Amino acid sequence: MKHKEPVSRIMTQNVVVIKQNAKLPEADKLFKEHKIRHAPVVKNKKIVGMLSLTDLSRISFADNYDDNESIDDSIYSMLSVGQIMASHPVIVSSETIIKDVASLLINKEFHALPVVDNDELVGIVTTTDLLKYLVDRC
Repeated sequence: MKHKEPVSRIMTQNVVVIKQNAKLPEADKLFKEHKIRHAPVVKNKKIVGMLSLTDLSRISFADNYDDNESIDDSIYSMLSVGQIMASHPVIVSSETIIKDVASLLINKEFHALPVVDNDELVGIVTTTDLLKYLVDRC
């Protein structure tokens, strides 16, 4: 295994993003359509946060009520992505060493990091990307 490989080697480049002012039903639909668990949140093309499937799940009260769908719909309709996202996400550059990215994910207990070069989102790296990288080398 090479010890100085940049994260650009394993990151996902075609990133699915969501706007900060999007409502939660739109975010939920986006996650389902693209089968993703994390999405960078953008405002005027600049990354302002991260949204995870876990963030969306925390908003669901479905297990506590009989009329689950209407409760989730009304709560989702009232809230925007900007209200539940993780603000000011930790970012890495495309030149950050894979080992350093792995350390960040472990120490901060994140599962995804946006990859940003010159204030522009160029990718996302997830724990799945790291596991694939490891499996390919075994």
